[in-house]
Amino acid sequence: MPEPTTPATQPVLHATGVRVVLGDQEILHGVDIDAHPGEVVALMGGNGSGKSTLVRALVGAIPLSGGSVKVFGGDRDRAAHRRIGYVPQRVTAAAGVAATALEVVVSGLLAGGQLFAPRRATERATAALAEMGVGWLAHRNVATLSGGQQQRVLIARALVRDPKLIFLDEPMAGVDVPTQDALAHTLEEHKKAGAAIVIVLHELGALASVVDRAVVLEGGYVTHVGEPPTALGMHALPGHEHVHAHEGPQPPERAFLELDLEEGA
Repeated sequence: MPEPTTPATQPVLHATGVRVVLGDQEILHGVDIDAHPGEVVALMGGNGSGKSTLVRALVGAIPLSGGSVKVFGGDRDRAAHRRIGYVPQRVTAAAGVAATALEVVVSGLLAGGQLFAPRRATERATAALAEMGVGWLAHRNVATLSGGQQQRVLIARALVRDPKLIFLDEPMAGVDVPTQDALAHTLEEHKKAGAAIVIVLHELGALASVVDRAVVLEGGYVTHVGEPPTALGMHALPGHEHVHAHEGPQPPERAFLELDLEEGA
């Protein structure tokens, strides 16, 4: 287990006093969280603790009721969002649209209504798929892929921009061991390259050697910052279902898998 670190560099993510109210229920009660270059922060806690709500608030998918979120030293504007990768919880790579894995990953390079992919888009998407160990699936329809393969495609899509701030919401839940190992290796490489990574986990599992620090939530409050708690053993098993009683409604599934972070920026 790596020792918790307090990097001297300025944080890539600096959120203070984050409050979120959904309907008439306050889900997050003044949460603070930082992530520094080259650091992996595990966001942990039980069902209904507010983990997914916090991630969605941090990426701008739901509005803040209080507090502030700064990324790269400033506001979450369009330029900042182009440097962010996000894999939301419980999405499918199929989303009712016929597309190959390569097309899905290329779509991660489109931004703000952009109609045409940038130069070398196919090359970059091919490399991202290979990084996740599924390069051989590039021309397969994503609807025919297994759950673990689809998850790798989704992660490749989030990473194809070479983001410097990465959010992953329970990417290990219900996927096979090879996918977990592939993700651990990929995150280690992005960590070495200086990316800040925030990942929602029920337990460390295959990511134990990658995580530097944990922020634990309970009932929408931060109850621990530091070395990750002991793994519980059951939550990362493939097929395990998570019920998030207080997380609020999930965003609708969309073609090509993730919320467009530039909406509302």
